[in-house]
Amino acid sequence: MWTKLVPVTALIASVALTGGTAHAEPTTPVGGEALGSHGLVAPEGVKKPPKSKATSYVIADAGTGQVLAAKDAHGRYLPASTLKTLTALTLIPKLDKNRKIKPSRNACNQEGSAVGLSPKVSYKIEDLFRALMMSSGNDAAMALAETNGGVAKTMADMNAEAKRLQAFDTVAKTPSGLDEKGQSSSAYDLALIARAGLANPDFRRYISTKTAKFPAPKGHYEISNHNKLLWRYDGMIGIKNGWTSKARASFVGAATRGGHTIVVSIMRHEGFFWDEVSKLLDWGFSVRGKAAPVGRLVDPLPATALAGPHTAATAAPTTAPSGGASVTPAAQPPLLDTAASKQTDSTKMVGAIVIGGGLLFGLIWLGFGIRRRRGRSGL
Repeated sequence: MWTKLVPVTALIASVALTGGTAHAEPTTPVGGEALGSHGLVAPEGVKKPPKSKATSYVIADAGTGQVLAAKDAHGRYLPASTLKTLTALTLIPKLDKNRKIKPSRNACNQEGSAVGLSPKVSYKIEDLFRALMMSSGNDAAMALAETNGGVAKTMADMNAEAKRLQAFDTVAKTPSGLDEKGQSSSAYDLALIARAGLANPDFRRYISTKTAKFPAPKGHYEISNHNKLLWRYDGMIGIKNGWTSKARASFVGAATRGGHTIVVSIMRHEGFFWDEVSKLLDWGFSVRGKAAPVGRLVDPLPATALAGPHTAATAAPTTAPSGGASVTPAAQPPLLDTAASKQTDSTKMVGAIVIGGGLLFGLIWLGFGIRRRRGRSGL
């Protein structure tokens, strides 16, 4: 019988990233074996889900965590602005929503969608979260990241949060979701992140707000939510849509009817998806409780099992191999104990005697050599 061995370097990296506890990414698909399929996975005995042009999608019951249907659930794709769900979920607990800040010029000059931040205006953190989730402001994303201690720290925090949620398909490289090499997520992960976000009252409030007044250099102006289904779909809570030329369209949303909440996430859709998402939500409500699930949304790891990379007990951060994120080395695990840590008092005493004897012998030999050289030179 053969046992697969984990390379020591891989184990050390795993321990460092998880605060001293090794958590290797699973070899089987998170949420169930069936979710590893690249094709459609749907329950038997009920009608099939409506057709969708999305390359990947997940339909799940947010309350029970049951995945009702999926297509390429763990396929890794560019997330575009749906990554802002992870940004919000990570930073809402870390930043005081009533704190006021003035954004940097770097934040105000971010490319892509923006709410229109000005370095002359003081904004509440709460204003920035609204701008992030309602207007998909890349400028707001950068301002929040800088307030959290910088982009590198925020990326480390976001990736640690993804691992806590067991969203192992997700790699964050930007706080906004702008395309970056190596950045990825999956329809399954977006559903996991959405489910966790729905449990946070502030997150839920930001994503469900249709319109809001936003500070301006003189007075304010009105911003509106980009999620069109807030106006079109009965029971829609909201969440986030995104689009870039490389990622194409992506979306994650949730709606509640009859006390039950259905989550739908889609990735890499080529065109107008609002009607398709509505039909996927309808299907989810129609089969919930009537069909065997094809998988499940897993629960987050306990905080004690997966320590964050910026705890007070850990050492100063070092530079990660890629992505610019900082990683904090963890305390040395028991399997890597050094010989010094295993020394007893008796072995330390023997060592001291040996070292001392060696030094004494060296001094005697040095003196003997000097006398010989003096004799040869006539001094």
